[in-house]
Amino acid sequence: MAWDEVELAPLILVSGPESLLAERAVDRLIGLAREQEPGVEISRIDGSAYAAGELLLATSPSLFAEDRVIVIENVEKGTDELIRDAIAYVTTPADDVVVILRHGGGQRGKKLLDTVKQAGCPVVSCEAMKRDADKATFVTQELRRAGRRMDARAVRALVDAVGSDLRELASACTQLISDTTGVIGVEVVERYYGGRIEATGFRVADAAVAGSSGEAVALLRHALATGVDPVPLVAALAARVRTLAKVSAVRGRGSAAEKDLGLAPWQIDRSRKELAHWSPEGLADAITAIAQADAEVKGASRDPQFAVERAVLRISRAAQRG
Repeated sequence: MAWDEVELAPLILVSGPESLLAERAVDRLIGLAREQEPGVEISRIDGSAYAAGELLLATSPSLFAEDRVIVIENVEKGTDELIRDAIAYVTTPADDVVVILRHGGGQRGKKLLDTVKQAGCPVVSCEAMKRDADKATFVTQELRRAGRRMDARAVRALVDAVGSDLRELASACTQLISDTTGVIGVEVVERYYGGRIEATGFRVADAAVAGSSGEAVALLRHALATGVDPVPLVAALAARVRTLAKVSAVRGRGSAAEKDLGLAPWQIDRSRKELAHWSPEGLADAITAIAQADAEVKGASRDPQFAVERAVLRISRAAQRG
């Protein structure tokens, strides 16, 4: 379940590498516990330093019978004693105690995770958001929880500007909600984050894919001059061309095939329009250019900035040939 859906239970697993979502889940559970009992006792145990018997001691009946919330952190780094004690605890959880297991991902503690899931305990999924579509959904939900709306172009602009880090994206949403009224449009996002947008690879990639070589090179040089590393610039180019290639591969196969791509509707619509001036040969050339640039900016060239610029020009020419 999502972090904002979880309710109190004797044992809850908060699993996944996205720390912002995990923190929100734990904070929500603590808040719910305090709503029920303002004096609830909150304690935290570091799983990486856990000693045998700590969980039993923390959950043993209290002299004053107060409610308790115990957060066991770093379960993915947990000691063997933690894994053993927690597995035993799953079958006999204590009364008036909420135990939250925070697992940051990976295979360590898999037997414990499987035991928790098989027991039917609530599991909060906090997976990393890597796809732009997921980040766009996150922004929309942030606005909705605050009773606000942001139009689709503005959502895309915000994700392009600050979407590399979910915590930063959430902070940007909070700022826009606080500082503005009504529906948030793209002009508002560009007013707040325009410099950030121009200094990222997304604007460079947009211009290159559109065949606007002059604009793409100008934006690229601006990005490099403001300290943007060539590696993420190439990654942005790769992401845009990869999206084009995905949509191109399913053209004519219907909306069901497009849904399986894992892209937001606006990404699919934009790609359809852009593909009007792209040929299969042009896409192949662009992919080759990106592969070469990727190798060069990661050590195969003495001038990674020139390597990116050459890739941008090749992609722009490939678009124009379509």
